[in-house]
Amino acid sequence: MPGHFEPIPGGGAAVALDDVEISIIRSLAVQLLELIGPGPGGEESDDPLAELFAEGPSEPPADAVLRRLLPDAYGGPGAPDDLASQAELGAYSSEFRRFTENDLRAGKRTDALAVIRSLDALSPAGDGGAVLKLSQDESVQWMRALNDLRLAIGTRLDIVDEEDTDLLYRLPDEDPRKPMVMAYLWLGGLQETLVETLMA
Repeated sequence: MPGHFEPIPGGGAAVALDDVEISIIRSLAVQLLELIGPGPGGEESDDPLAELFAEGPSEPPADAVLRRLLPDAYGGPGAPDDLASQAELGAYSSEFRRFTENDLRAGKRTDALAVIRSLDALSPAGDGGAVLKLSQDESVQWMRALNDLRLAIGTRLDIVDEEDTDLLYRLPDEDPRKPMVMAYLWLGGLQETLVETLMA
């Protein structure tokens, strides 16, 4: 079980984490929460009906990581090249973003908070670590949060495709990106074993 998720009876998943691993995941989840922020519509409202119909931003975020976590719904690779089509796709994306970004941000906040709370609830084991046991629903939240963390780190590392990932394995130890690369690869392994566990 050390370092990878395994299924547990009754559904869900478990993984043994040491204190350093717990601290890293928790710190990254807190940073993700800070990046996502309360966002438009994230504040408490006295009027639930108004909150239900609150509109979000229509423009993509300025931060590259947020643009990756909250992408445009239309456009991207394979989109038409002509300016008229691009303008039309941009208008569709703006309209779609206006009605979906608040909910998307809220979902990402909920997933990151679930990671933090489950780590905070851990009881230490005798060897300086703990076994994290997640229900089926918690496992899905963790899977989404791990994906968001990897997207965030991958964006900071300028990872666009598989070739970029291959280059990470060859970085020299003195490269200042090395700790971030190690976190990216480790989270990828965790995410992969969690997905496999949920599909078993």
